[in-house]
Amino acid sequence: MTSLLSAKPIDPQDRLIVALDLPNAEAARALVIELGDAVVFYKIGLELFMTGGYFELLHWLVGEGKKVFVDLKFFDVPETVRSAVRALAGSGATFATIHGNQAIMEAAVKDKGNLKILAVTVLTSLDRGDLDDLGFSCDVEKLVLSRARRALAAGVDGIVSSGLEAPMIRRELGDKLMVVTPGIRPVENKPVDDQKRTVDVAQAFRNGADYIVVGRPIRQAANPRQAAIGIQQTIREVFFPSGG
Repeated sequence: MTSLLSAKPIDPQDRLIVALDLPNAEAARALVIELGDAVVFYKIGLELFMTGGYFELLHWLVGEGKKVFVDLKFFDVPETVRSAVRALAGSGATFATIHGNQAIMEAAVKDKGNLKILAVTVLTSLDRGDLDDLGFSCDVEKLVLSRARRALAAGVDGIVSSGLEAPMIRRELGDKLMVVTPGIRPVENKPVDDQKRTVDVAQAFRNGADYIVVGRPIRQAANPRQAAIGIQQTIREVFFPSGG
């Protein structure tokens, strides 16, 4: 069987993105300081955006030598999305998410500079019943693959996709798109929160993810730094099973 393991030249430590879904920027800074050199890459999303200090936190993270994933899922008329991406492009952020149709994706990549644009396929909090409520008659896998193909055609750098659909994307599209997988749980999924389509760390990468996003399993751990170190060790073992 052909390996789905990412062959992209990414430092293993960079493959873990920690979600700073916290009540305020001060709490986010405190967690970053606590995690120290165990984590290089951070995601900052809507919760922090609404509490103030979002861009100050972004600039502080960049100044600390961290990589930043701006997860605001830009969704508006295409020209507005283009302008928003253009404004963000000089911030030092590494990734940014967009949501929407072909025209929105095409607009987002026009003035992105070095910023990598990720298109959201289907949120990992949604399952078949949720898609029915939203009026999508196709199954999750078909919808994800359709959106991934459209993202590729639009010139988007990558997609955000559940680890359950990542193998299908890799088999259909190869390494043409970067795959970022959220909803990671440290053990086999038994849904106890709002994430429904999840996988564990090792399986996410074996399914073809380039990066994983981990939030609660680190933030809510008794020792967040040790939890992050444990995940980093798992990542290294997946990519270098012989200890290389």
